[in-house]
Amino acid sequence: MSTEDRQPAAQVRLRPPRYRVERRAVGWWSAQAAILVVPPAVVLAVLAALIAPARPWLLLGLAVVAVLGIPYLVVMPQWRYRVHRWENTDDAVYTAAGWLRQEWRVAPMSRIQTVDTVRGPLQRAFGLASVTVTTASAAGPLRIDGLDHRVAAELVERLTATTQAAPGDAT
Repeated sequence: MSTEDRQPAAQVRLRPPRYRVERRAVGWWSAQAAILVVPPAVVLAVLAALIAPARPWLLLGLAVVAVLGIPYLVVMPQWRYRVHRWENTDDAVYTAAGWLRQEWRVAPMSRIQTVDTVRGPLQRAFGLASVTVTTASAAGPLRIDGLDHRVAAELVERLTATTQAAPGDAT
């Protein structure tokens, strides 16, 4: 076969993904942040009320938790929602994620090895799921958090069908 007889391979390039995650992901991320911030604040407040000699130090600790925790509770979920994106085409899966350290990734279909869905208890409460796309890449798997659980199931089905049809052994 001559070089002009060969079909050019589809160009897969890094670009911004098209779709936002589910809006309910903001509530899920807020709940996760509250689970991290509220218990230490409550413990410090209770201990400060009960232990008079240590009160100044405990209140200082409570102030540090509040100064760092409240902006985290308020800003992080909204920021993540603005940044997180995903898209899949016949050629690749695209993701954008992060809130402090932002990352754009593309995984060609021919490199996908496994596709998994995760629905933890908190995600189920919000009707959400995460999809993990494992590739033959040193960068590790692509993870799409905050999808509606039905959208996640459809995405897994589409990716499975597309990767089974893709030539090659994903290495």
